[in-house]
Amino acid sequence: MKRYPDLPETLTQLEEQILERWRDEDTFARSLERTAEGEPFVFFEGPPTANGRPGIHHVFARTVKDAVARFRTMQGRYVPRIAGWDTHGLPVEIEAEKRLGISGKPEIEKVGIARFNDVCRESVLTYTEEWERFSARIGYWLDYSRPYVTYHPEYIESIWWSTRQSADRGLIYRGHKILPYCPRCGTGLSSREVAQGYREVRDPSLYFTVPVVDAAGKEDGRSFLVWTTTPWTLVANVALAVNPELVYSEVEHEGKRLILAQGRVSALFGEEAQLVRTLPASEILGLRYQRPFEWVEPKERGLERAWRVVPGSFVSADDGTGIVHMAPAFGADDYAVGQQQGLPVLQPVDDRGHFPPDMPVVGGQFVKEADEHLVRELKGRGQVFKSSKELHTYPHCWRCGSPLLYMARDSWFIRTTAVKDALIANNNEVRWHPPEVGAGRFGEWLENNVDWALSRNRFWGTPLPAWVCDADTEHVAFIGSFDELREHVGELPIPFDPHRPFIDEYRWACHRDGCSGMMRRTPEVIDVWYDSGAMPFAQWHYPFENREEAERLFPADFIAEGVDQTRGWFYSLTAISTLLGRGPAFRNVIVNDLVLDAEGQKMSKSRGNVVDPWEAIGEFGADSIRWYLLASSHPWLPKRFDPAGVREVQRKVFDTLKSTYHFFALYANLEGWQESWQDLAPAERPIMDRWLHSRLALATGTVTRHYEEYNLTHAARELGDFIVDDLSNWYVRRSRDRFWGSADSQDTRSAFATLHRALVDVARLLAPIAPFLSDWLHRALTGGESVHLTRLPRQEPEVRDPGLERGMDAVRSLSTLGRAARETVRIRVRQPLGVLYAVVPVGVDVDGELLAILRDELNVRRVEFMDRAEELVTFSAKPNFRALGARFGKQTPAIAEAIRALPSSELAAFRRGEELAVELDGGQHSPDADADRTRMIEAHGYTVIRFWNNDVTENLDGVLEEILR
Repeated sequence: MKRYPDLPETLTQLEEQILERWRDEDTFARSLERTAEGEPFVFFEGPPTANGRPGIHHVFARTVKDAVARFRTMQGRYVPRIAGWDTHGLPVEIEAEKRLGISGKPEIEKVGIARFNDVCRESVLTYTEEWERFSARIGYWLDYSRPYVTYHPEYIESIWWSTRQSADRGLIYRGHKILPYCPRCGTGLSSREVAQGYREVRDPSLYFTVPVVDAAGKEDGRSFLVWTTTPWTLVANVALAVNPELVYSEVEHEGKRLILAQGRVSALFGEEAQLVRTLPASEILGLRYQRPFEWVEPKERGLERAWRVVPGSFVSADDGTGIVHMAPAFGADDYAVGQQQGLPVLQPVDDRGHFPPDMPVVGGQFVKEADEHLVRELKGRGQVFKSSKELHTYPHCWRCGSPLLYMARDSWFIRTTAVKDALIANNNEVRWHPPEVGAGRFGEWLENNVDWALSRNRFWGTPLPAWVCDADTEHVAFIGSFDELREHVGELPIPFDPHRPFIDEYRWACHRDGCSGMMRRTPEVIDVWYDSGAMPFAQWHYPFENREEAERLFPADFIAEGVDQTRGWFYSLTAISTLLGRGPAFRNVIVNDLVLDAEGQKMSKSRGNVVDPWEAIGEFGADSIRWYLLASSHPWLPKRFDPAGVREVQRKVFDTLKSTYHFFALYANLEGWQESWQDLAPAERPIMDRWLHSRLALATGTVTRHYEEYNLTHAARELGDFIVDDLSNWYVRRSRDRFWGSADSQDTRSAFATLHRALVDVARLLAPIAPFLSDWLHRALTGGESVHLTRLPRQEPEVRDPGLERGMDAVRSLSTLGRAARETVRIRVRQPLGVLYAVVPVGVDVDGELLAILRDELNVRRVEFMDRAEELVTFSAKPNFRALGARFGKQTPAIAEAIRALPSSELAAFRRGEELAVELDGGQHSPDADADRTRMIEAHGYTVIRFWNNDVTENLDGVLEEILR
């Protein structure tokens, strides 16, 4: 009977077997039970929206999370992993509109909010089963037995509690501000959402003139030259702004006198500009002008101040004309200046972004479509100086793709600016991976923080728990719990649904100061980002239940999401935690970037380059994809999903590991070897076994350290190098004939024991990244125990033998160089040679058994070591072929030029010995990572030349440092 089973034919078959074992044994639950008394390691799952299918990028994001969680579990930490679903917001509403065959707010209101929200509720968890099956198939363990769901009443009640906390501190207010507004979705967007939807578009660049007029409206022969990129806002024009610090000019042009900033004259008129005179801004301020379009009848106060020149310090002469058209209804700067100057706000655009049907020229048109018609109208009047279409970035709705309009809207805000210092301080306690995201992108976002636009004019969302008096809008009550609502309205139905339209029916008499009004709920819902940012406490129905558990499992030790969440979930977690005075919401975060196609293009259905994750998993297996996505580059760098690259990983790493196990199992079964036959201590075993124990101890410590530092890429690379180079290509190859001796031989027993120990430890180190193959191997090697119920290998510094490692490294390097020398002169290894002349690094001993290994590798009778590399090293370069190298540590012009040609991120010098190479990608590498780094350099057309004498390599590094300076 075989003690060690045969491997399944394919990785996919192996993974299906393990999945079945996990289900039968409930392995995930058992791993939690075994660590229940361990120190908690808190992980927060960022909730996906479950009305869409998972993609290949979700494999990557979930692999990052799962690898860290599995690693910490194998350290003995208790790592609860509660699943969550993001169930409110525009994605759900857009899906409901599709199901109902409608579009936009008016049609939703026609169908009825109750019916519409029923469809939202029905559709919101459409793909939950597929998400659960997908997560299980890629080995991502999550607890779906009690997921948090953002539309559940308990979750909403916790959100109400948190908003009440901010309201009680005076941090929530209602304001009339310019907001980025989506006319298709009918709601304003937060600045975080705006940041996710910029696109390159061609928009008008219009230079036009408006006549200067006197008090009676008579033109005085001059005109202001004005620039705008939004002609549609000219319908709402109420003023022109100039910078009081600028100097302005009058220019004669085609019989007209035009006024503009002096600094823009040359750019617009050239060197031949006919300058009439210069004048300070003070001479222009207060002048009246004829507004471009008189199609909107003003109904507000402040008309006596309208259509004049006003001061605006934001105006510059860097572009345009130094004179800015002002439409307070459609711009933040315009609105601010309008408030300062007491200007009217003309608002001729409806909630759908259309002009009134009876408006001349553009009646009934969408504002962005009206641009060309307005430009044509001005041309007909002879008021266009210059007009073109310019390419620039413009914000679009991140959900539906409609261009956003900056419009004056009523909204509820959280005064996050009041806690700016605390936000920054809390962020400074977080370890970001990479650090530059926390200090740069996120840190700068906090430095420029603006108040959070909390409310949305939508239907399917957490209702804002603010009741406002219809007789006096200053009377506002924030409700913080369902019990508090009962105190005002009496009993609530069971089950209670707090969504619209039902919640809007609850009202009560306002008793403040004898007021006779009625308290009615404001119709807005809460920004869906608030929902997701509230999950640390709302998932527990805190503070109404589970107080102890919620406080014990906060903050998160670790989270991970895409870079697009920098201004999304990462911010909402931080902001809400800070508003509640709870400090940072998380301690460590890995930011992952996009997964692109094999050509480096962003995946999209329109391009036809989207990778079906199920097809990829079926072809390669989840482990290969997980390893490839982690090992190819750091998570925070964009990565290409290249099937050829996945195949290479499968062949190089996993096939090598499988072959090594197959070799062990074949001979262990033939010889009847038993694990208990370890009669030699590791320190007493033959030199190859002692060396492998030492290298295994080094690899264990290095891989573990990388895991602990959230450096998953280096962990994978270090482990892959050990599997391929050390374990298979060197140890097994050099020790092969020791395994078919006799189980009675101490040498054979030692070889079996050493290889068995290495394979078991590799399986455990591999488990966080490749959970399927590692579990199969561990069960096969240990008699059935899941690797995910074990601890990581113990780091054993006491078995390290650095001197032996250095000596073996020298032997391996000399073997490689010797074989290359044989190939150069076409002498095969089977033909014996008399002597090998070699140089090794200072302090490295190659004698005794090591010398015997070297002689055997190269089939030479003896080895003579030289004192100086100059006696052996020569260099040559092929014409038209770039080379990276150095001669005896001395810089040559050709070499310097070649080195300078390398991109800074790829400069590298390689050397063996105790020192490490110049860093290739910002991380430390062990000498055994040379092979992969060499290929990366050679991919850029360079030849990599290694130097084995420390004096030479140290000088080479000096050359590089000198060039870098």
